[in-house]
Amino acid sequence: MRRFASVLLLLCLLLSLAACAAPDEAPDEGTDPAGGQEADPPPEEEPVPEPEPYDIYDPTVMPAGGSRDGVAYAAWDGIVEHLFFHPVVAYPEQAFDGDSEAEGIDDYMVTVNEYNKILQNVYDKGYVLVDIGDVWSETAGEDGQPRMVRNTLYLPEGKKPLIFSFDDTNYYPYMLGNGFTYKLILGEDGKIWSWGLDPEGKEVVSRDLDAITILDKFVEEHPDFSPFGAKACLSLTGYEGILGYRTSTDTREWNDAKEAERQKEREAVAPIVEELKRTGWTFGSHTWGHIRLSGKTRSMEEIQSDTQRWFDEVGSLIGETTILFYPHGERPDGNDWKETGPIFQYFQEQGFRVFCSVGIESFSYIKKDICAVICDRLHPDGTTLRHSRNRYLQFYDAKEIMEVDVRPQREIDWE
Repeated sequence: MRRFASVLLLLCLLLSLAACAAPDEAPDEGTDPAGGQEADPPPEEEPVPEPEPYDIYDPTVMPAGGSRDGVAYAAWDGIVEHLFFHPVVAYPEQAFDGDSEAEGIDDYMVTVNEYNKILQNVYDKGYVLVDIGDVWSETAGEDGQPRMVRNTLYLPEGKKPLIFSFDDTNYYPYMLGNGFTYKLILGEDGKIWSWGLDPEGKEVVSRDLDAITILDKFVEEHPDFSPFGAKACLSLTGYEGILGYRTSTDTREWNDAKEAERQKEREAVAPIVEELKRTGWTFGSHTWGHIRLSGKTRSMEEIQSDTQRWFDEVGSLIGETTILFYPHGERPDGNDWKETGPIFQYFQEQGFRVFCSVGIESFSYIKKDICAVICDRLHPDGTTLRHSRNRYLQFYDAKEIMEVDVRPQREIDWE
């Protein structure tokens, strides 16, 4: 009995001491004051990686001492070649499946494999990328009026200049599910990646399926292909947004909810634009609605309205540009290099200085009566791979490039 009382007394003493613990004593880690188990602390967010340094140089200025990084530079005043692409086909089995879009895609696009081979070929033939904005400059003429002049470019000895541009980098809805990537995104490494769905509907994040990301990788692996840091000029419409983000308005049944969603898309694409610009990509207008500019199908009022909409919805995202790419290659007023009609003059007054069409050679012409230059560019695509082999031999041989087996079985004219 005395033993039981002693045990009871000891128990009471221990309880009393526990109750007298200091009130500010911290509870054990992982428990709350009420004695329950606390949830694990949230994991720390991974820090956003610092962007890798990216150098941009001016090709119109000779490097000090005539060389950079042990490479000698020399003046170039010859032709500056210009190639342009549409979005590339990531999944030929989807693109060339016999539906209503298949022949058009066959006519105007190249596949990822064809594009990779073209890049390797122009690199092997000694071409280096230059920014279209560096080829011509605005200056004051003898009469004091502004004029465009062709710049002397200083290139690594033995190299030839090449402009790249990409039309319709908007990721239109008709392309989605039709063999193309869906949009550009920023990856965890801070670089530009593409996002999309493969033919089985699975999400794919890649740098190997989109013309933009493929060129980024190629320059990383072959930095001498871009000695000035230039990549290409992206030609943007606006009626389906830009770069895969639906930043456009639609005057039909527009409401606050749609506008809120549009603003989210604008916020989402802004860092994509910033990173592209930081790493050598530039932007040009392809008009808001991809409209023809000859004046035969659109009035001046319609062209002005379309242009203002482009400034409001696209220019506000990508910043100022002096480059205009003609939709369908159709020249304003019918003949822009012989005449300066009201449409051409209107675009020049809006700040455009370099006007790009499509042709059979990299032609350029500085206009004498107005501050502007017009140029033609060549178009690697299914049509020229099939029918213009000789014209492109300075860049590549279509026989070695074209994926005949995956494309529709149509006539090929290789002389």
